[in-house]
Amino acid sequence: MIERIEAFGNHLPVRIRFGEGVLATLPELMPLYAPNVNSYRRLVPGFEAPVNLGYSQRNRSAACRIPMYSPDPKAKRVEFRCPDPAANPYLCFAAMLMAGLDGIEHRINPGDPIDKNLYDLPPEEMARVPKTPGTFDQALDALEGDHEFLLAGNVFTKDVVDTYLSYKRSREIDEIRLRPHPYEFILYYDV
Repeated sequence: MIERIEAFGNHLPVRIRFGEGVLATLPELMPLYAPNVNSYRRLVPGFEAPVNLGYSQRNRSAACRIPMYSPDPKAKRVEFRCPDPAANPYLCFAAMLMAGLDGIEHRINPGDPIDKNLYDLPPEEMARVPKTPGTFDQALDALEGDHEFLLAGNVFTKDVVDTYLSYKRSREIDEIRLRPHPYEFILYYDV
């Protein structure tokens, strides 16, 4: 596995394992990377949004992109494309580090690169490509279901995670769910 990935991006094994951890925990960490309801309006399949959980050299819809335009080892990088501008960088980077360290420790397998044109894939093949959560609700559920790796070394505490989940559900999800969107007036005013 490591040899295949090293050949793919000419990256060191520790860098690969770090990236594996980030990809493996992406659904759980989306509430920190894309922290509000509006964040998920840009994460729409088919519009070059980083909605596919994988890595690629070319696909802008992959969560991690490894540009291959330079043979210089110092120019090698991994672009993590999911964070929203609304993300709190302190939470986002701390969570990303915890996910990466978890990947190094547990030697998580990232799977094969997504280097096909995703827009030309047959539906049955596209259905096998894992996706980011489609809504903020789904992302919060994923974080609630698995956040143990964040608790390592008390970087995040259970209280911080529980408070974050509670606040986001009560002050954002429920508030928006209870109020009509202005576009709904346009759609349904004359009904």
